Amino acid sequence: MISVSMKNVGKSFGSHAVLKDVTFETKEGEIFGMLGPSGAGKTTIINILTKQLAPDSGKCHVSATSNEIGLMLDEDGLYSRLSCLDNLIVFEDIYGISRKRTNETLERVGLGGSANKPVSQLSKGMRQRMAIARAVLHNPKVIFLDEPTSALDPVTARGIHELINDLREQGATIFLTTHNMEEASNLCDQIVLLHKGTIVERGTPRDICNRYNAVKTVMDLESVFVQLTGEGLQ
Repeated sequence: MISVSMKNVGKSFGSHAVLKDVTFETKEGEIFGMLGPSGAGKTTIINILTKQLAPDSGKCHVSATSNEIGLMLDEDGLYSRLSCLDNLIVFEDIYGISRKRTNETLERVGLGGSANKPVSQLSKGMRQRMAIARAVLHNPKVIFLDEPTSALDPVTARGIHELINDLREQGATIFLTTHNMEEASNLCDQIVLLHKGTIVERGTPRDICNRYNAVKTVMDLESVFVQLTGEGLQ
């Protein structure tokens, strides 16, 4: 069953075309990756899919209501003066969440022992986990994660990866944007490569790498992207 899709979507800001005829679809229960450098249009796509922006052309679909969507953007929007627990309590009434569920969510992301700690005292990795906790508090069907491991050290990033895999195993569809080719290779069932608002390749990470591996040596997504665009992912 299709979970998230776009068909021939275009978006411009003034004279600058940010998205050009973007078409893709994700399956229910998979981790779908959108791989591209900063400025490629990844965040704009999430904003359109979550109805924060309207496309200029084309159609998009998410097989979930607004209350069934979880969202984590680059700007985490957490209340720094409030504790981890109080940040989530803000959303209990909105979603009809029990305090038991809130506490379980903090435990789920490894922050149970930091429930009463102000967010201002959290490390970057803990803030990322806190932002994910808020995104999954209401047990959403579709979760949008915009570069969830950006600027994290490898050990902390692996912890986030384990959490993302856990969410998928519990039935969620994960829509992940990243410019980290290793992250996309290790996590995603399907990916698209986005360059200057245009999808230049799509498929499983292995299939894409094999497609451009004419000499049968080790090929990674970074190398494929450079072949296709002449540019790196960073």
